[in-house]
Order: sequence, then structure tokens, then C-alpha cells
Amino acid sequence: MIVELHDRVATLTIDREEKLNALDYPAIDALLEALDRIATDGTVRAVILTGSGRRAFSAGADIPSLAGSIGLGTERALHDVVRRGQALTRRIEEYPKPVIVAVNGLAYGAGCEITEAAPLAIAADHATFAKPEIALGFPPPFGGTQRLPRHIGRKRALELILTGDPVPAARAAELGLVNAVVPADTLLEAARDLAGRVIRHAPTAVAACLRAVTRGINLPIDEGLAVEAAAFAATVDSAGVRTGLRRFLDAHPGDEQR
Repeated sequence: MIVELHDRVATLTIDREEKLNALDYPAIDALLEALDRIATDGTVRAVILTGSGRRAFSAGADIPSLAGSIGLGTERALHDVVRRGQALTRRIEEYPKPVIVAVNGLAYGAGCEITEAAPLAIAADHATFAKPEIALGFPPPFGGTQRLPRHIGRKRALELILTGDPVPAARAAELGLVNAVVPADTLLEAARDLAGRVIRHAPTAVAACLRAVTRGINLPIDEGLAVEAAAFAATVDSAGVRTGLRRFLDAHPGDEQR
């Protein structure tokens, strides 16, 4: 795992280019450790997650590691594969700072599931996405059967999950799996630009928005509105609100009584 910090944005790079950045257990653990460390680092406001090279963001779980765990039985497979993988995607999904996945090539299996879990994603124009687990005889185990239908709809998700067929970046954007598709040479620049447009706002507001959307998206509307109200209440006494309101009122003095 390569960790770089520039302009309050940490870039995490999965560094297994020779394996198409497949996620073995040490790689998953290293990514979780890096995210935990950055979460409490006040100098970091956003995270970009990408893969090394140009061929792959991540080809998914490392199959030899996975096969070894499955060979040791159900409980070992659940511990090594499912719990570890779901912990990673859940951490990304609930992260207190915006995570932007920069998909620099194929995003298969776990690579696609990480993209689903991240709040924001940008893909290079040559990127492809696939859910190939069915060809191995099992369903996606890192949360892909649950998040993808919620994001793109049941039928479209099931087409990807049941066929295992890859889709190009443009189709992924149409489905809502990624926010934008850009030329490969500008991928990281586009991700940094998106990060900059987010972190110009108060960190308390950014965290509250992330929390409200992530927690509320699967709730009935009344419960979701309660989540939103709690997120708002948590910001009322913050410096970000005071600064934002004062900036607006200074710029629009005629609106003081609005």
C-alpha cells in the first residue's frame, strides 16, 4: 500500500500491479490500517483510492488466498473472506471523510464492491466493471449483493451479478456506479479536483452529510428524516456554521432579515 499526502488529500494506492492489484489478506489489512490511521489525522480531509499501473484498479479478491481459506471449511472461509472483506467495504461506506475511488482499469469482484461502497467514484475511460464471482460458484461476498441493487436497481444489478459479464466505464456511469468518466491521463487530476470541491466546505458539514446519507438511505423516510435532523443538530454549534453564515450575511447585507 502506497500512501501519499498532498493538499489535505491522502492518495492510497493498491500496489500489486503484477497481480492486477488483487486483494490478498495483507493488502486488505493494510488498507484498513491506513484508513484507520487517516481517520484521526486532522491534516487529511479526503481520501483517493486507486490502483497501481494502468491495467487494473483491482481484479478482486486474491483467488489463491481465497481458495486456501475455502479449502479449510466454511467457518474459516467466512472468517478470512467474508468478514474481512465486508469490514473493508463497510469501513469505506461509513468513513467520516469522503472517499473517492479513482478506477484506473478493470474493477472486478472486490474491486467493483469497493467502488459500490465508496461515496464517490471516477473512472478512466478504459475501465471495466464486472461481478465474476458466479463463475467461481459463489455470490459476491464483500457486500455486492446488497449495495449494488440499492444503487442501480434490482434487475440491472442482477444482470451483472448473474451473468458476470463486464461493462465498460460509460455504461457504469449510466447505471450510476461512477460519477464521471474521464481520459485515463487525467484520472487522478479529476479525482483531486472533485476532492477539492468537497473539502472547501467545513469538515463538520461534510461529515454530517456523509453520515446522514449513508445511515438514511435504506431507512423508511420518517426514520431517515430523523437521521437528517440529528446530523443538522450536530452542526448547529460548530465553527463551520458560524463561519458560513457570517460569510453569507457579509456578502448579502440586504438579506439579514430573511
